[in-house]
Amino acid sequence: MTGTPPKAPVIDFRGATLTLGGRTLWSELDLGVQPGEFVAILGPNGAGKTTLLRALLGLQELSAGTVQVAGRKPSRGSSDVGYVPQQKIFDGDLGLRGRDLVALGADGHRFGMPWARPAVRVATDEMIRAVGAASYADAPVGKLSGGEQQRLRIAQALMSNPQVLLCDEPLTSLDLRHQEGVLELLDRRRRSAGTAVVMVTHEINPILPYVDRIIYLVGGNWAVGTPDEVLTTERLSSLYGAPVDVLRVRGRVIVVGGGESPEQSHHCGSVELAVSE
Repeated sequence: MTGTPPKAPVIDFRGATLTLGGRTLWSELDLGVQPGEFVAILGPNGAGKTTLLRALLGLQELSAGTVQVAGRKPSRGSSDVGYVPQQKIFDGDLGLRGRDLVALGADGHRFGMPWARPAVRVATDEMIRAVGAASYADAPVGKLSGGEQQRLRIAQALMSNPQVLLCDEPLTSLDLRHQEGVLELLDRRRRSAGTAVVMVTHEINPILPYVDRIIYLVGGNWAVGTPDEVLTTERLSSLYGAPVDVLRVRGRVIVVGGGESPEQSHHCGSVELAVSE
């Protein structure tokens, strides 16, 4: 009796090391991400989370080891990868419509407006409907809420039908309702289209119902596993090299620096800090 052969990972790090300015952000990273998998990258500021995304985008060379995306070395502008950058609210006076922003994801690198082609207009309409943005797609993006703008950015990133969607802090500045809306959208996409989602975030609790695995980066060290495997007192204390308490209160995970050093507490608190009165 033979089973179904395992799928080739759509992201494949092998012994990956990245050093910048004489500081090693992470070393000997081994990680395979499967199609349709939802992976979150956690850790304090400066740990190399966004730099990891840059390596997958072909914008940052590894110092050692290898990485492949969709079976190839990452390259700039690859249609295999969609990217949602850190959110910056558009200027309120910007006249660009929502659908114009989405259409730029098709071939906005070309000279001229891409939405002149009928095929792009059709694809834009389909993607706008897919992310639930039809009711405001013709409004100027500068007049939309942060959550509405973020849905349009995700639609733009999906225009090339990528195998991998990279999201850098997509929940920042969003209220809980809009955070849940964005996460539900990403979850539907990865389940319906098999798109692997890799998300950098500082927000632990909103992602827990959705993510399959976590990559936790800190101080040149890393851990990969399910939330229950990584978010433990023992695992994080080992990563930080200092006492860290992981508390579970009413279904929420709270990471607390246990040492007396303010720096330790700050680093742990960049994920989520419980302050006792």
